[in-house]
Amino acid sequence: MRSIPYQPFLLRLLHGLNAILVLGAFITGFLVYDSWDGRWGGLSLSAANRNLIDIHGTFGFLLFFILIAFAIYSVRVGRHRLAAKNSLSKLRNVGKPSWWIALHRITNTVILLAAGLAVITGKFQDENWLPQGQMNQPAYFLHLTAWILIGLALVFHLLLSAKVGGIPLWQSMFQTGYRSPESPKLWPQKIQQWFRNPRW
Repeated sequence: MRSIPYQPFLLRLLHGLNAILVLGAFITGFLVYDSWDGRWGGLSLSAANRNLIDIHGTFGFLLFFILIAFAIYSVRVGRHRLAAKNSLSKLRNVGKPSWWIALHRITNTVILLAAGLAVITGKFQDENWLPQGQMNQPAYFLHLTAWILIGLALVFHLLLSAKVGGIPLWQSMFQTGYRSPESPKLWPQKIQQWFRNPRW
């Protein structure tokens, strides 16, 4: 049986916050779509309610800040978890471990980019569009597209994570312990050191 790998504490923290906000925005976003739009079908789970638009916007507002931090971390520290220059070429090795890893990294990258697109296009939304029946605004259509991509990528992310690292990889993201050099008590000192000697 595989042992549970150790994941950096900051990765787990940002990943967890990001996941909560993305899921919250996804669920409320679907309810907004389901009650106001429904152009591609729906479940009719809720009646048209402007409060849903506000709640979805709140999740999006919070996600904006967490996503920036997570994106910086992903590019600077976790770049080996994102698509690399050779990721596409490794897709030729169908069924081999390198193929699964490449798919996993590409999926991670798609989620990050789609979340960025969702947040950016969300800033261009007008809360009156849907109540006024303006369903064909370009920014709204891009926003819908971004959330569809996020939904699909999330499913692949979970499945590929299980394939690449097994259940222990899932479990590792829920561990609460951390190593002494990663203690949050040291963060103010590390931030001060970074401002004295900034390195990107």
